Amino acid sequence: MRSLSAEWLKAAHDDLAVIEKIISEESLSHMVAFHAQQCIEKSLKAMGEEKQLEIPKIHKLKTLSVRVGIDLSLFENAEDYLHLLDELYIESRYPGDFGLLPSGKPTQQDAQEFYDFAKSIYEMVNDEI
Repeated sequence: MRSLSAEWLKAAHDDLAVIEKIISEESLSHMVAFHAQQCIEKSLKAMGEEKQLEIPKIHKLKTLSVRVGIDLSLFENAEDYLHLLDELYIESRYPGDFGLLPSGKPTQQDAQEFYDFAKSIYEMVNDEI
């Protein structure tokens, strides 16, 4: 494994570790979404680095997944999760109405699903590279 790929994966793993510490706090569900997005982004960038692809400095998960050639059909509701996490990425760090889904703040169930999805992407990338 290339050293930069390993660094990206370590950073992605750190985001999972943060989620594991905060996931039981209902008031932090928006931060679970933020760290899930970050975990997936970093995992995809690890894959791109390993494949020696030129990856632009972007945060869009769908664009990154296409660029690195990940098969999203392996994950149930992947397109929906990528879309939601991209929507929440920036806004989840700010107060007020920002960081909300169209239906409001992510629920505990949303947070758990985001975590499970991010962990699945991380594990797939880690196993592949």
